[in-house]
Amino acid sequence: MSARDELFFSPKNAYEIMSEAEVAECFAYAEGYKKYLSAAKTERLAVKEAVKLAEARGFKPFEYGKTYAPGDKVYDVNRGKALTLAVIGKQPMSAGVNIAGAHVDAPRVDLKQMPLYEDSQMAFFKTHYYGGIRKYQWVTIPLELHGTVAKRDGSVIDISIGAEPGEPQFIISDLLPHLAGDQGKKPLNEAFSGEGLNILIGSIPDKEEGADRVKLAIMKILNEKYGIIEEDFLSAEIEAVPAYPARDIGLDRSLIGGYGHDDRVCAYAELAAIMDTENPEKTAVCLLVDKEEVGSQGVSGMMSTHFDRFMEALCKAEGTSVYDCYANSVCLSADVCNAYDPNFPEVSEKRNNCQLNYGIGIIKFTGSRGKSGSNDASAEMVGRVRKLMNDNNVVWQMGELGKVDQGGGGTIAYLMGNRDIDTIDAGVPVLNMHAPMEVISKADAYMTYRGFKAMYNSCI
Repeated sequence: MSARDELFFSPKNAYEIMSEAEVAECFAYAEGYKKYLSAAKTERLAVKEAVKLAEARGFKPFEYGKTYAPGDKVYDVNRGKALTLAVIGKQPMSAGVNIAGAHVDAPRVDLKQMPLYEDSQMAFFKTHYYGGIRKYQWVTIPLELHGTVAKRDGSVIDISIGAEPGEPQFIISDLLPHLAGDQGKKPLNEAFSGEGLNILIGSIPDKEEGADRVKLAIMKILNEKYGIIEEDFLSAEIEAVPAYPARDIGLDRSLIGGYGHDDRVCAYAELAAIMDTENPEKTAVCLLVDKEEVGSQGVSGMMSTHFDRFMEALCKAEGTSVYDCYANSVCLSADVCNAYDPNFPEVSEKRNNCQLNYGIGIIKFTGSRGKSGSNDASAEMVGRVRKLMNDNNVVWQMGELGKVDQGGGGTIAYLMGNRDIDTIDAGVPVLNMHAPMEVISKADAYMTYRGFKAMYNSCI
C-alpha cells in the first residue's frame, strides 16, 4: 500500500466494491422497498403498511405495564400516524438502547376544511400545501386522494380515490404556453400561488335546478360512496398525492423514482433492519414519526412525549430511570440528504456533498448559515459511526446540505440530542428532494439498511 493509499481518504462507489451476490441482494431489497413506497402514500398508510410487515415478522402490540424478555418484538402505534418498534435486548435498559428514527410524512397538498366549490360549471377542491414544496411541480400531474373523515355521527372512515386501476384521478390545471406570457415573466416562486393550487374534480351539472349544480353532483357521488355530507369535511384529513407507483429509473435500473423517498426510504431501511434483528445485545428501537416536514410539533411528531412514555414503560419494568437509559443510548437520525447534481453544481460544495451510489450519507450537522438549529454531532460520535460502518463493510460517505449560506434544513436529530441521546444524521442521498418524483440509488438505500442493521446488532 502506498503512502497515498494509506493517508488519503476517498469515498468509493458502491458498485466498485459490492460482489455480484451483494448487487443481487441490493436489487432484491429494492423490490421490497418499491412495494412499500407505492403503498405508503401518506403517513397513515406508511404506518399501516409497516405494521402489516412487522406483524408478519412476529411483532406484537406493546402492552404498557408488561415486563418483556430479551428477544421479544413489540410495536406501539401513535394515533395512526406514528409508530415505535422495539426488539428487547440482552442488556438492561440502563445500558442504553440503539435507536434509528425516521419520519413518514412527506410534502403534499392537503384539502382545506371547506374545500368544495364550483366556478364556471367546474368543481374544485381548495387546498393548503403541507411542507416545503416547489408549487410549480404540482400542476398538471395526476393526483390521488387519501384521507380519514370523522363523520357527524361519530363514525370514522377512510377515503382512497385514484390509486386503483380504473379509478378516476385528479389534476391542478396550468396555463397553455400560448397565454402564459405574463406568467412567464414572474419569478419561479411567484408564478404559482398557494391559493391557486385548486384540484379539478368534476364538470357534469346535476339535473336539480338551482345554484352550484356541479358541486351538488359531486356531493351526491361522495355521499353515495362514503356517506359523507359537506359538513364532514370540517373534521377530515384528506391529502392529494402523486398518482403513480415507484419505478426503476435508468437503463441499468440502478435508480428508483417515486413520491416520498424523503423520508420513507430511510423509514423502510430501519424497518427492514429491525425486522431482521434477533436477540440484540442492546434493545433496538425503530421510530417512524410524523410532522417532521412542518417542524415535528404535535402529538404525532418527535416533540411529542409519546416516545418518552414508551421508553419510560420499558425502563420502569426494570426499575431503571429513563434518563439513565437516554444518557447511554445512541440514535441514528435516519433522514435523507441531498445528492450532488451536476446539472446544478453551483449550489453544492462538491468535496463535502453526498453523491449517488456512494452509500449511506453521514451528516455531522444540518441547520443553516452558521449551523443554526443543528444537532452537530461530536467528533466522538462521528468516530463511533465511522468504525461501525467500516467494521461491517457498509459503504458510507459524509456530506452536508449544500454550500455555506446557500440554504439549509433540519431533521429530528436535535430533538433526540435534547433528550441527552448521542445522535447523528444518517440516510440516503436524494435527487429532486421534495418534488412529486424524487430519485434515489438502490445501492444507497441498501447500504442504509445494512448500516441500520449493523447498529441494531452492535454495542456502538
